[in-house]
Amino acid sequence: MDFIPYGKQTILKDDIKEVIKTLKSPYLTTGPKIKEFEKAIGSYCSAKYCVVVSNATAALHLSSLVLLKPNDKVLTTPNSFLATSNSILYAKANPIFVDICKDGLIDLDICEQYLKKDSSIKAIYIVSFSGKALDQKKLIYLKKRYNIKILEDNAHRMGTKLKKSDISIFSFHPVKHLTTAEGGAIITNNKKLYKKLITLRNHGQDNSHNMTKLGYNYRLSDIQCALGISQLKKLDTFIQKRQKIAKRYDKLFINSIVKPLYNFTIKSYYHLYIVRIDFSKLSIKRDTLIKKLKKQNIGVQIHYKPINKQPFYKNLGYGTEQTPIMDSYYQECLSLPIYPLLSKKEQQYTVDTLLYILTYSKIN
Repeated sequence: MDFIPYGKQTILKDDIKEVIKTLKSPYLTTGPKIKEFEKAIGSYCSAKYCVVVSNATAALHLSSLVLLKPNDKVLTTPNSFLATSNSILYAKANPIFVDICKDGLIDLDICEQYLKKDSSIKAIYIVSFSGKALDQKKLIYLKKRYNIKILEDNAHRMGTKLKKSDISIFSFHPVKHLTTAEGGAIITNNKKLYKKLITLRNHGQDNSHNMTKLGYNYRLSDIQCALGISQLKKLDTFIQKRQKIAKRYDKLFINSIVKPLYNFTIKSYYHLYIVRIDFSKLSIKRDTLIKKLKKQNIGVQIHYKPINKQPFYKNLGYGTEQTPIMDSYYQECLSLPIYPLLSKKEQQYTVDTLLYILTYSKIN
């Protein structure tokens, strides 16, 4: 069995064909494919404006610069990639880490408790962790009731329709739902935010090449956009395949020590398929399990170590927050292979190997 990674891009012949076309065109960057890709994403996500950028971290960075002011307080989750909360720091604002629910998503009820007590909180940065949608009605209620800004980090949920949030961002890394190799996008319905984002993406220059702000080179190339346009046409199929794989995993793990993070739901786009394993009942540690699986050509991952417990954040004074659900989740989580090209045979092999190792690791 060849190595099975936890995530992998799906590049087909039509994708390659579109990239070659652009390579032969007069424009490799800052050309027509940029606008074409932005228009396609905006249309798919029901957003008025779209700005494609070099990666999702750049998307978060620019979004934070246009949404936040120095010293703003921002509620966010400890269960995400570092870039989510890092972007708050980039804007010289202050993240406040809120515990998660059992499905891995930020607890919006706890967010409201914070908002009731502290009127100086200016925003919530939510993460559609693993691809699962948050309660949009609750988000809209919080936005209106407490007059806060909402950023949706949808790096795990490409294609989410923009409703009432100020900004939503996406990732086009190879393991995500669609890829441009590296890349990201920002969508918004706010024209003022859009104009600021466009300026910041290109060194802070306006259309007359006058530098009006301190900006960045966060442009995405036409080559990458050509790939993205082609991939976007297959997004619905990619999501359906991921959901099919997730549903199969759920069935294969019935009545076993391996528990899905949440039962199958059509509300998840399954960027990740995460299970929980109670290692206190086993004689094997998670690190050892990961090494054993790797020896059997199976790649797994941990998503994520709590951001507030990272050394850098602990040096800033974080790490003592009351996040019992996050702490418990982190001790048990494991991300298994999931991507459109994952075969039934590879999936069955993954499950059989995992269960075999765990069966002989039970404490009698």
